[in-house]
Amino acid sequence: MQTGVLRVLRATAASWWRHRELRRAGQTGLARKLERKAVLRDLGYLRQAASLPNAHVICGEGGTFLHLGWTTVSTFAPIERFPLAALAVARGTPFIDIRPVTDGIAFANLPRVTRDGSVDPDPCGPGRAVSLTTYIDMVEKLGARIANDPRPRQST
Repeated sequence: MQTGVLRVLRATAASWWRHRELRRAGQTGLARKLERKAVLRDLGYLRQAASLPNAHVICGEGGTFLHLGWTTVSTFAPIERFPLAALAVARGTPFIDIRPVTDGIAFANLPRVTRDGSVDPDPCGPGRAVSLTTYIDMVEKLGARIANDPRPRQST
């Protein structure tokens, strides 16, 4: 793991209000223990983001979501204020910026991305799921911006 990544994760853990309060109260040992636990958890999330085929980050008006199969890590903040998601994107996780999407109803009616990488044999009806690349095709038509696009390049 790169030193810069660890620095960001440590700074994020140390800046959390609970850890700051523990330090202020003189419980630095407990604060350090909880910060280390948070860094290890976030490192696990980064490893999952790098290894799972359908891991992706979505940023919209409602916040930023790091989707890791059956796990989702989220915040109400934009990606610029969510270091874990920003690190995942910097390390190559696909990023879907839906802030430019104006048709909220069409977006809400999109299927979800499959959690385990499998392809849904019947991708219609409630609870339908599609692959990440199919989902990106659909959301891009609505005006979303894509970074770290996992779709194979089309040569013309």
